[in-house]
Amino acid sequence: MIALDTFAKSDVSPGLVGFLVVAALGFALFLLVKSMKKQISRIEVPSEAELRNKQNPTA
Repeated sequence: MIALDTFAKSDVSPGLVGFLVVAALGFALFLLVKSMKKQISRIEVPSEAELRNKQNPTA
């Protein structure tokens, strides 16, 4: 265990606030990725046969 007197008064650490900010950013990133996956899965991509029929209608 590290004794408290080994740190100089000029040493700066992020502490609990820094950890909470990083954790909140990580959680927000997780939610954004989850939402992005949901939105991307809703996109309907036409098949190649549909694209060919659109370009060369034979009717």
